[in-house]
Amino acid sequence: MLLEVADLHVYYGNIEALKGITLGVDSGEIVAVLGSNGAGKTTTLKTISGLLRPRSGTVTFNGANIVGRSAHEVVALGLSQVPEGRRIFNVLTVDENLSLGGYLIRRHRDLQRKRRDSVYQTFPQLAARRKQLAGTLSGGEQQMLAIGRALMSAPRLLLLDEPSLGLAPKVVEQIGRTIREIHEQGTAVVLVEQNAVMALGVALVQFRSLRSDVEY
Repeated sequence: MLLEVADLHVYYGNIEALKGITLGVDSGEIVAVLGSNGAGKTTTLKTISGLLRPRSGTVTFNGANIVGRSAHEVVALGLSQVPEGRRIFNVLTVDENLSLGGYLIRRHRDLQRKRRDSVYQTFPQLAARRKQLAGTLSGGEQQMLAIGRALMSAPRLLLLDEPSLGLAPKVVEQIGRTIREIHEQGTAVVLVEQNAVMALGVALVQFRSLRSDVEY
C-alpha cells in the first residue's frame, strides 16, 4: 500500500473536523473522495500532506510514518498536493510558478528544465503562455498551472482538491482527461470532489480497464 491513513482525528481548537477517517491508496490507483462542503475533505488532504497535524491516528506513505513531518519533507518523499482554489502566484509568470514547484531541485537546472518541458507537453496551452503573468490566465489555465506546479516534484502520489471548482463543463472534461493521462503515466491519484460525476468518471476508468467484460 502506497498510502495508508488509519483512524485519523483532527481538531480545529475544540472542534473535531475528522472523526476517525481511514483510507488506503495503492500504487497506480485512483481514489475518489466525495462529499459536500464541510465534510472534511480538504482537512483530510492537508493532514496527509503535512499542513495539519492530527491529534491521533497515523499517515503512512511508502512504509514511513509521515505524521509530524513538514510539508516540504512530505513533497520530497513523493507526495504533492494541488490545493483548492489553485493558489498560484498571480504576479509571477507561468515559468516562474513552475520553477517554484521545482524548488527542491533548484540546484539541478537541467532536471528542472526537463520537468518543466514535460509539464508543457502535458499542457500545451501553458507553453504558449510561459512568459505571461499567471493572474491573467483563464480559470482553466490556472488550474492546469496548479497541477503542473505539483508535477514539478515528480510525485508518486498526487492529491487533487476540487480541481473542477468554478470551471466550465468543457474545461472540467479536459481536466478529467489530463488526470487520467497523469495516472496512466504511473502516478497514483487521490481526487477530492463535490462533482461526483466528474470524480467517478475519472476513477472508474481504472475499474473499467480491469473489468473490460462489464457493461456500463
